[in-house]
Amino acid sequence: MSLWHKHAIFEKNSIVLVIGVLVVIAIGGLVEITPLFYLKSTIEKVDGVRPYTPLELAGRNIYVREGCYNCHSQMIRALRDEVERYGHYSLAAESMYDRPFQWGSKRTGPDLARIGAKYSDEWHRDHLRAPKSVVPTTVMPAYPWLEATELDFAHIEDELKVNAALGVPYSPEMIREARADVKAQATTDAPDAAALLKRYPRSQARDYDGNPARITEADALIAYLQVLGTLVDFKLYDDKANIR
Repeated sequence: MSLWHKHAIFEKNSIVLVIGVLVVIAIGGLVEITPLFYLKSTIEKVDGVRPYTPLELAGRNIYVREGCYNCHSQMIRALRDEVERYGHYSLAAESMYDRPFQWGSKRTGPDLARIGAKYSDEWHRDHLRAPKSVVPTTVMPAYPWLEATELDFAHIEDELKVNAALGVPYSPEMIREARADVKAQATTDAPDAAALLKRYPRSQARDYDGNPARITEADALIAYLQVLGTLVDFKLYDDKANIR
């Protein structure tokens, strides 16, 4: 039987063709997927990336709860216009402890991957309370209740335990000291600030919401926003060749 006749079997019989396609796809899939089972991680480790502090994690939960990802992305693509506007393109390791990740798919507002330390805490407070007071053209709704609502962190240890079960490297000490770390990071005179910094390098302990007498949801959300993009020294990853 000639090669043409062998090929004609697939062209004249749709069932055989479908089976052949599935076999080829299965082989190709196995070739690509099987090596991944032998890798400990597919994400290159990057110096500086650490798990969120309990306060930052609580702020991230508020960020998700309020649906901020619907209008803001946290992924800068390796395109010149994006890099020039937002900063260094995103590295996979920056999202390795996000459950779920906050890359987003729409930008009604700007990307927030490098928002940390770009504006003051006061700017963020005004922006959350009355967005148009600092960005007149914005369509962002106001979130005045955040600075009026005390942060509920009674179960923050459980939050850390769940993340630890998902692979985030929270140690037993981090889980045990979670509530103390919330208080230490959200105040200016906490005695445990040094211990917080030891557990979470480059963390920032201060009064974020302008009210030292309370720990509010605004404290948590601003703490989360202020850490985004601040943990990695991007001078070590200045690869102009990969920017299109």
